Amino acid sequence: MNRSNLTVPPEGATVPAPHPDAPAGAPLGTHYARCFGCGPDHPTGLHLEAVSEEDGLGVAAKFTVGDVHQGAPGLAHGGVLATAMDEALGMVVWLLRKPYVTGRLETDYVLPVPVGTTLYIRTRCTGVVGRKAYLEAEARMDAVDGPVAVRAAALFIEVPMAHFERHGDADASGGGSDDGRRVNP
Repeated sequence: MNRSNLTVPPEGATVPAPHPDAPAGAPLGTHYARCFGCGPDHPTGLHLEAVSEEDGLGVAAKFTVGDVHQGAPGLAHGGVLATAMDEALGMVVWLLRKPYVTGRLETDYVLPVPVGTTLYIRTRCTGVVGRKAYLEAEARMDAVDGPVAVRAAALFIEVPMAHFERHGDADASGGGSDDGRRVNP
């Protein structure tokens, strides 16, 4: 991937230890039922499913490209693929148990992705400096070791929870989940 300096961890960045309560190897649920990326109640959403990696610093996710995700006839829309990468990357910073937002997302489209394809996405935190978290992701077609279709690198910025209260609908998430799934970091 040809990355800008903005998504490469600077010298001195550290790879954080996972939060002690991060569910290593556990399924990650939704943070909001109507989220386009992970929400089960969004009618045209990605319905991305994810589990944390055993080390607690990465995420393995998957989603199947449906008819509603098309750009060119029979192919996934590039913006939908970028959204899938962004959603999976956001799940990594959730493992750190701090609220982050996407500051920059760089996406390389390696292969066209036909409708009906299941993408297997692996993400990883590559470093943290202050409020900045650096992340990478790779999506493979139809198998965890299938051909690489999309690569992404991102810079996420830690924000106070007040950011979501000020700019979003704090009541929409229902305030939590009773089944252990993630609901707002």
